[in-house]
Amino acid sequence: MPINVTMPALSPTMEEGNLAKWLVKEGDTISSGDVIAEIETDKATMEVEAVDEGTVAKILVPAGTEGVKVNAVIAILAAEGEDVSDAAKAGNGGGAPQGGDAKGGVMAENAKADDAATGSVEEAKEPAMRGDSRATGGNGASAPAASPAPAANGDAKSEGGRVFASPLARRLAREAGVDISAVSGSGPHGRVVKADIESAKAGGTARKPADAAPQGAAEPQAAAAPIAKAASDESILKLFPEGSYEKVPHDGMRKTIAKRLVEAKTTIPHFYLTVDCELDALLALRKQLNDASPMIKTDAGDKPAYKLSVNDMIIKAHALALKAVPMANASWTEGAMLIHKHADVGVAVSIEGGLITPIIRRADEKTLSAISNEMKDLAKRARARKLKPEEYQGGTSAVSNLGMFGIRDFSAVINPPHATILAVGAGEQRAVVKNGAVSVATVMTVTLSTDHRAVDGVLGAELISAFKQLIENPMSMLV
Repeated sequence: MPINVTMPALSPTMEEGNLAKWLVKEGDTISSGDVIAEIETDKATMEVEAVDEGTVAKILVPAGTEGVKVNAVIAILAAEGEDVSDAAKAGNGGGAPQGGDAKGGVMAENAKADDAATGSVEEAKEPAMRGDSRATGGNGASAPAASPAPAANGDAKSEGGRVFASPLARRLAREAGVDISAVSGSGPHGRVVKADIESAKAGGTARKPADAAPQGAAEPQAAAAPIAKAASDESILKLFPEGSYEKVPHDGMRKTIAKRLVEAKTTIPHFYLTVDCELDALLALRKQLNDASPMIKTDAGDKPAYKLSVNDMIIKAHALALKAVPMANASWTEGAMLIHKHADVGVAVSIEGGLITPIIRRADEKTLSAISNEMKDLAKRARARKLKPEEYQGGTSAVSNLGMFGIRDFSAVINPPHATILAVGAGEQRAVVKNGAVSVATVMTVTLSTDHRAVDGVLGAELISAFKQLIENPMSMLV
C-alpha cells in the first residue's frame, strides 16, 4: 500500500512552511531516520527525517514551493515489494492536507488537478469554496461539488458564460489587468490557471483593470475579500508617484512578526518602568574577567576561552533579578498564573528580514562565560536560520539591546508568553550628582515593559530595582 509523506509540523504553532530542498529523488530507497528534505519556517531551516522506509515513488511538491500546509502530502513511498509506478498512481494528490471529510476530499482533488496541469502547488491551495450553493453550505462550510462541465472549445467559459479559474489566476489577472474571460484555459475542463495568465501577460493581452472585468462576472462573494484588500492597498499606492517605489512582497517571517506584534500590542496591557544604571563598576569587572580568560588551542590558533560582552552581563543580571523577584517571573493565562521556577531569558537577535529571540535556558544558574559562549553560538545559528524550535520558543522574559546603535532609550513590545521584556540603551558618559557634587559616570538607561495582567506596578518596580542593584554591584553576580 502506498505510504503518504506529509508536511511535518516542526513546532506547535506551525501551520505552513516552505519546502526548500529535496535531498532524495524519485526511485531512491530510504530508511526510517534518513534526512529527506529541508523545510523553511518563518524562523529557521530544518532537516526532515523519514518516518517510514520504502522507495520514493513520486515527489508531489517540488523544491522551492512556498506555503505548503502542515499535513499536506508532499511525496509518495512505495512499500517493500510494491510496484513503484502503481504506488505513484494510487497516492493522494499533493499540496493538500490529508483528511477523509468532504472538505479535505475536495481540496485534495483540486490540488491534484492543478498540480498536474501546471506543476504549481500554489495553484493547489484553492479553497473548496465558490460564491454559490454548489460548493458551500449555508454556513460557509465546504461541501462536495461537481466538477464543471468541460468547455467545448477548451476555453475558460462554460455554456452559461461563467469563467472557471483558480483563485490565484484570478488574483494575478486582476493585478496585471488581464481580461480573464479572453484567456484560454489549459487546466482541467478548460480552467484558467497561473500559467495561462503568465502567457497572456507575455503576449501583451493585458488590459486596464476597469476593462478586464467580464460582463456578468460570477463569484461576487468569493472575490469580495480580495477586492477590499486591493482597494486598501490601492489607496496607499495612490499617495506615491508610480515608479517612485519598489514593492517588496512580505515573506513568512515578516507576516509572523506583524501578526504577533499586533496581537501583543492590542491584547496585552503594557506599562513601562525606566531607570538609569551606572556601568563603571561593571565595565571594570568585565575587563578584569576578560583579561583573566585562559587561552585555548583551536584550528585557527590560540584564542581566549571566553570574551564577555556587556550584554552577557545584562542577561545574567536580568535572570538573577527574576529569581530574586519570583512572582515577576510569570506568564499570564486565562485560567492561571504561571510562576516559572527558572529564568529562561530570550535575547532579540536581528537577522535578514526580521528578528528572532533565541533563549538562554536557566540563565540564572549559568556562569557568565557559559552565557557568553552560548549566546555567540545561538546568534550565529540564528542568522543562518539553523535554530531548532525549542531554542527560540518559550522563555520567561527577554532582553532587547539597541545600545550598540547609540540608542539612548526605547520601549520594547512584550513577546508572549513573556510578561516582561527589558529594553537596553547605550552606555554613555553623563553628568551625575553624588554627595552634592557633579561628577561623570557611564550611565545606561533601561526600560522594563510589563504585562499589567501578570505584573503589577510595585512588582515591576521591585524587578527593575533588583536588576539595577546587580548591574551597579556586579560582583554579586559571581557569588
